Amino acid sequence: MRTTDALLIIDLQNDFMPGGALAVAHGDEIVPIVNRLAQAFENVVMTQDWHPANHVSFAVRHPGHKPFENITLPYGEQTLWPVHCVQNSTGAALHADLEPSIKRARAIVRKGWHPAVDSYSAFVEADRKTKTGLAGYLRELSVTRVYCCGLATDYCVAWSALDARAAGFEVALIEDASRAIDLNGSLAAARQQLHTAGVARVNAQDVLRGG
Repeated sequence: MRTTDALLIIDLQNDFMPGGALAVAHGDEIVPIVNRLAQAFENVVMTQDWHPANHVSFAVRHPGHKPFENITLPYGEQTLWPVHCVQNSTGAALHADLEPSIKRARAIVRKGWHPAVDSYSAFVEADRKTKTGLAGYLRELSVTRVYCCGLATDYCVAWSALDARAAGFEVALIEDASRAIDLNGSLAAARQQLHTAGVARVNAQDVLRGG
């Protein structure tokens, strides 16, 4: 792997695993794949959803609305979610079997911490103005290519990949190291956006072979 490559591991947290508050089907299956990938990269960054208990994206904050409905907030359209990944909760913790990847991580970016703004992307919050600083951090490491994986393909992974591409990085999404929610056609829509933006779709074996 080139020293100018980075692996971005997105939101492999308990609440997104089977049995969690916002479970992604088969999300736990990617943990061993991610661990293998992490060993091949010099630059590994992880993200962690880190919501306050009163976060604006939680459906319980909006009487008369249910999880997975869409509403309009001051910064735009927002999907409402079950309460998940609350700061310092067991659900917000990274999956225990990720220990090898955590040891390889040079940084962990916490997102969604602001109570009034959601954040799918590791690079730019949902207001599409507030930057996390990750792009600058990667540039300081001389990173030019970012590989994205994790949960969920059609939300946080896709948003992060698109924003990495917009920031000028070469980007690939590792499909077999990611899993989707696929809410109302969201996976197909995300794939189209990724294709249009020039984000490659690869599998783990290709990456481990140096592709």
